[in-house]
Amino acid sequence: MRDNELTILEQYDIDVKNTRKVRDAVLCESRQGLFLIKELCFSEKRLRVLEQLGEHLRRRGYDNIDWILKTKEDALFCSSEEGTKYFLKRWFLGKECDIHKEKDVLEATANLTKIHLALRGFEVDESPELHVTEAEDLRNEYFRHNREMKKVRTYMRDKVDKGDFELAFLKHFDAMYATARSALECLEKSHYEELLTKSKRDRVLVHGDYNYHNVLMTYAGIATTNFEHAQLNLQVTDLYYFLRKVMEKNHWDTSLGNKILNCYQKYISLDKGEWEYIAICLAYPEKFWKVANSYYRSRKVWIPAKNLEKLELVIKQTEEKKEFLEAIFAFHL
Repeated sequence: MRDNELTILEQYDIDVKNTRKVRDAVLCESRQGLFLIKELCFSEKRLRVLEQLGEHLRRRGYDNIDWILKTKEDALFCSSEEGTKYFLKRWFLGKECDIHKEKDVLEATANLTKIHLALRGFEVDESPELHVTEAEDLRNEYFRHNREMKKVRTYMRDKVDKGDFELAFLKHFDAMYATARSALECLEKSHYEELLTKSKRDRVLVHGDYNYHNVLMTYAGIATTNFEHAQLNLQVTDLYYFLRKVMEKNHWDTSLGNKILNCYQKYISLDKGEWEYIAICLAYPEKFWKVANSYYRSRKVWIPAKNLEKLELVIKQTEEKKEFLEAIFAFHL
């Protein structure tokens, strides 16, 4: 055990057996169970809201979450000798949801409905400085992304020495940008504003990052972790995101996609506006924008071959996605 880890763990009332490095954290094995040490990379106020959210979920009967452990001094975080802030949260022994296994995927979908039902009606305490983050209006986000894609196109078009990546991007830009504009137009004409207003009024939260990394299959059932992106938003945003992640890894398998949506609706029904919202989000070329944004931020003279592979995969999956949207949602732009 490193001295820095020991300094942190001494501030908690746990009997430590062992620690080891994991992704962006330190896993701690103790007599009281597993815990995870993470650097506090957001505000202390946000941490207090997350602690209250954990209590809210546990009161609603959902205990398999990574709730925050307080220090011996009853604080939500502690500091290392260098002054870096850390917090400790409960962790689980299990494996990540395998999105290539239908059983895991459907169990994770059913788990999402339980989380969604428990995330309704959340209110922070009376402290005036605490508030729950509200999601950005998706219309503004898509407008900004569309503007950024045009900016990247202009930069590439004016570049004298174009490589394979730039040539491939420019070849497919018009079609992808047309899809992005159409998706935004559909969103503006949809029931999105009404749905968003209702979710905020009813204090409905989303997990905000519901993917296979944050769904752990344990001997005691599914554990859901990393609520740091929880916010007021349409709960079908979580469903869209999880569905998209699974479909991207399964070649937009229509049968599996249908099963995910049917599984969710066994517990929470979706109205016409929510179905339309999911279809619009899926139709928007999010991955194309991400590839473009990553390229523009780096502006490297030499573009790694992996970037071109990502772009080619996005183009290939676009056709698969169109077929999926027509088959499942009877939707096309």
